[in-house]
Amino acid sequence: MRQGVKAIRQLTLPRGRALALAIGALLLAALPASAEERHGLSAFGDLKYPPGFAHFDYVNPDAPKGGRLAMIGTAGRTTFDSFNAFILKGDSAQGLEYLFDTLMTRAMDEPDAVYGLVAKSAEMGPDGMSVTFRLRPEAKFADGSPLTADDVVFSFDTLKEKGRPEYSLSLRDVTGAVALDPHTVRYTFKGNLTRDLPLTVAGLPILSKAYYTAHPFEESTLDKPLGSGPYEIADYKPGTYVSYKRRPDYWAKDLNVNRGRFNFDELRYDYFRDRRVELENLFTGTFDWREEFTSLDWATAYDDVPAVKDGRIVRLELPDDRPSGAQGFFINMRRDKFKDPRVRLALDLAFDFEWSNKNLFFGLYKRTNSFFENSDMKAEGLPSPQELKLLEPFRDKLPAEVFAEPYTSPVTDGTGRNRANLKRAKELLDAAGYGTGGKVLDLEILTFDPSFERIILPYITNLKKIGVNATLRRVDPAQYERRVKSFDFDITTQRYSLRLTPGVELTSYWGSEAANLDGSFNLAGIRDPVIDALISKVLEAKSREDLVTATRAIDRVLRAGHYWVPHWYKASYTMAFWNKYARPEVQPKYDAGVIETWWYDADKAGKLN
Repeated sequence: MRQGVKAIRQLTLPRGRALALAIGALLLAALPASAEERHGLSAFGDLKYPPGFAHFDYVNPDAPKGGRLAMIGTAGRTTFDSFNAFILKGDSAQGLEYLFDTLMTRAMDEPDAVYGLVAKSAEMGPDGMSVTFRLRPEAKFADGSPLTADDVVFSFDTLKEKGRPEYSLSLRDVTGAVALDPHTVRYTFKGNLTRDLPLTVAGLPILSKAYYTAHPFEESTLDKPLGSGPYEIADYKPGTYVSYKRRPDYWAKDLNVNRGRFNFDELRYDYFRDRRVELENLFTGTFDWREEFTSLDWATAYDDVPAVKDGRIVRLELPDDRPSGAQGFFINMRRDKFKDPRVRLALDLAFDFEWSNKNLFFGLYKRTNSFFENSDMKAEGLPSPQELKLLEPFRDKLPAEVFAEPYTSPVTDGTGRNRANLKRAKELLDAAGYGTGGKVLDLEILTFDPSFERIILPYITNLKKIGVNATLRRVDPAQYERRVKSFDFDITTQRYSLRLTPGVELTSYWGSEAANLDGSFNLAGIRDPVIDALISKVLEAKSREDLVTATRAIDRVLRAGHYWVPHWYKASYTMAFWNKYARPEVQPKYDAGVIETWWYDADKAGKLN
């Protein structure tokens, strides 16, 4: 039946809508009677919210609408020249996700659950190899045109065939999408790694087929795209700012999943190439809200600011219960000089985190060691029997340390006299043919951020002590993006934001297929069939316990590979903002909730004025 659906789609799409709908109706009538429509989906079937729930627990359903939130986005972007975030070309603006609806939307107090937005329900096939979504007939694009199953099918086809690499990777086991009628669409799957595919397709942005038929999808452009989401582009200046206005005619504004959300009339993202200038503009009120990622600024830059002292600017720290992500100096193994793991381990030994934390970070951070830091997916201690069951078949292909306690970067006393680690690093380089009696190891650390130089330069000093000819190369943000997308670097900094239920995105992070796919997140160029196999175990997991076991096994293998020099993390959001906002009593467990749940408080704003 699944193969039949795919064949029918290939035959009917070129021959007209009437025949397609007729065949679709037959397929719809043939749905198994045992299929169950659900108002939401999750990886392992659990849903916190029942059918017909009023609103999410972490919103204020009576929050007033109005006001502006002007901010520095959290994506680390310092410029933009495109409103097409779906392709590699160009540097896309922040905030574009608020233009496009999806079939279902995340509940930010559950690990992975999604609930009906454009789709009012989802229905899994009895064999788990398909999912059928029933669309809301009232769904519309911003120009008033109806959003139909044809748009959903077009979006899938276009993103998979022409979109960024992560789309083709995450959708490779989705064999097709077919419109069964104007308000019903079915996706079909192949293989054994299908657990997350319903969630993946439920979260795809929905594009207007009519709009993107008239406008080339594969071009970087500043034409304002047509979407069906809560905001639309109001104004912009490339590389300087982009402003989005809330749509009062948004078709889904009264749905339960949107009550108390999207309360600002205007979202504005401002861009600055220099963090010092950025901070000064916060203090003068050019923009309103900033998440602080620089420990030096958080510890010292706000102390003598009058607006901070008198409470007009608020500093706030909120808990962050998400996996912290994996941030570090990633080593490009596509280059022969980094293929030897002894070289990569030596580079890790030369980084003195304790000195940096004491002298540069004011003790605000903890050392990252795991790719799943700040979560139960982090490997600790000796492998459990369940982990060994996954690892033993590959024992002859893995270093012995995988079966011991996981690799942890050595701790120093923070004085800067890192002699023992540097001695060991020198010995490793000598054994690998560099240093004494060998060739010189040349490497360049690529960055675009001048504020990061204070961290990189002491590291370079240590690298020189072990005979490495290390240099720093700072380029403008646009050039940096191009070089990273094409893997034109020795070492650069990256941060992976991991989901609470990791899935197919791991193939883009660490999978062999992504190693030479321009624009992928596999910056280190990892190509290891063992990691590929363990990623499959994550995707095959039938319970959260099985998933945690598989991620811990992957963590052990990745850490033993020394593909990076791990950085640091903190399990909190640190932010500063002008005191004219209010927020719900309950913070979503897995998000700060600022853009989607806070609101403008006119009384507070009046006092500021």
